[in-house]
Amino acid sequence: MRALPMADPGVPDLRSPGRFLLRVLRLQWPTIAGGVVFGVVWMGCQALLPYVVGRAIDEGLTDRDDGALLAWALVLLGVGLLQAVAGVARHRFAVTNWMIACFRTEQWLIRHVVRLGASLGKQASTGEVVSIGATDCVAIARALDITARGAGAAVSFALVAVLLLRASTALGLVVIVGVPAFTLLLGPILRPLHARQGTQREAVGDLTGLGADTVAGLRVLRGIGGEDAFVARYREESQRVRGAGVQVARTQSILDAAQVLVPGTFVVVVTWLGARFALSGRITPGELVAFYGYAAFLITPLRTVTEALDKVTRAFVAARRLVTVLVLSPVLTDPASPVPEPPPGVPLHDVSSGLTVEPGLVTAVVSAEPDDATALADRLGRWVDADVTLGTVPLSALPLATVRRRVLVADKNPLLFTGPLRDEVVDMTYVEAAAATDVVEALPGGLDAEVEERGRSLSGGQRQRLVLARALAAEPDVLVLDEPTSAVDAHTEARIADRLKLARAGRATVVCTTSPLLLDRADVVALLDEGRVVATGTHRTLLASSERYRNVVTRGEA
Repeated sequence: MRALPMADPGVPDLRSPGRFLLRVLRLQWPTIAGGVVFGVVWMGCQALLPYVVGRAIDEGLTDRDDGALLAWALVLLGVGLLQAVAGVARHRFAVTNWMIACFRTEQWLIRHVVRLGASLGKQASTGEVVSIGATDCVAIARALDITARGAGAAVSFALVAVLLLRASTALGLVVIVGVPAFTLLLGPILRPLHARQGTQREAVGDLTGLGADTVAGLRVLRGIGGEDAFVARYREESQRVRGAGVQVARTQSILDAAQVLVPGTFVVVVTWLGARFALSGRITPGELVAFYGYAAFLITPLRTVTEALDKVTRAFVAARRLVTVLVLSPVLTDPASPVPEPPPGVPLHDVSSGLTVEPGLVTAVVSAEPDDATALADRLGRWVDADVTLGTVPLSALPLATVRRRVLVADKNPLLFTGPLRDEVVDMTYVEAAAATDVVEALPGGLDAEVEERGRSLSGGQRQRLVLARALAAEPDVLVLDEPTSAVDAHTEARIADRLKLARAGRATVVCTTSPLLLDRADVVALLDEGRVVATGTHRTLLASSERYRNVVTRGEA
């Protein structure tokens, strides 16, 4: 029994969609080969059945030979049993191929998304990534699923052609020439279908992204009365998807009609020629029955060929979309030659702003422009490349894993992961420090409670306090908090302000805020003006000495 997902899904080939698909195929060639073998046996047995029936008629019924009739009946039974066994095995291999390909491509996508981290949102929309995982990986898997039946169809064509050529050169040539002609006939239909499917996929990705963004900001939209504007925008985008879908459906309907018309016409031609040859005595009655059986059987492989072409076309479209995400590179990378990390208890310095974060102190940052404070937090945590040093070592010279362990940034968008709360907050000590005891006690199971996606069942203030508890539980050397109490009431904020310094004793903490409660508890306050530190001191000292500081703190404006 194969374990899915795989421990090692391999490495994709991202040079082109075609190479990507070939790489998927090569990585699971044993199951592909197994499916092909049983697919050939399964469909080959179906192709042989008319031949066996024809021989039974000619040698058993026409010649009135009971022994020959019994012998061919036993052959017919054997071929039927072999077909049944091969059919079951072919189906099992086909499903296995589908599942392995689907899981493999999903793993490639998910692992790369994790590798990209926060830089993914700057290069691709959430909706597009979700759409690729839900739709395109399945389309690629379906292309591998069809390999077993597609190979069986190709071999059965050749087998029927040989049997027809042995009985009648003219009928054999009809099959040999007709099948390639039928395949070429589908070319003009598949090319526009390919292009229109690509357009539809892009439209679906844009619509999914819009829906995800709208749901994420639903509370804000309701607060500002913007629902109608976004509903109108979503309606417009959905109509664009509908239009693209109609274009695909039009082309698909022509292909579906061709799958019925062309094979049907082909069968009629073969049957008509066989009947004329039988009337003229050029073939026997048994061969006529066999020819009719061949003609009826050929509908299946011919339709399988068109189905395979359709699925491969969709797989190319899907592979192109998948490759566009898998070729994305992280905005931040590890240095080529990382240096040893500095010892604990060293200052963190941002050259751009001039801010120095001393170990063991709570440093508050005040800015009239919230974006300046957020940009500073991003630089301190190396979420962007900047001239920041930890001790004497540039952050850019350290591995990202080291930076993430030493410097933790908790941004202003509080999100919780799905699963047990205990996976994020290991014990109640940090919960108490974040003044979130009441939140945990209200949850069924406390720390063992299951958190819904993004913590959507909790209020903004509850999520914010639990995210603060999670940040405290990580115990980084430097903790950077961006507006950690913006969604809580004044009483709760006061409790957090009192407990934060004690919880972070001996470690450096940066709080980007304009809250007087937090500022009053800080060891040092830095005032930013146009991204630069223009004044430092305690909260009370700056209130007395800086008019600009008073304006920012008391009125929230410069």
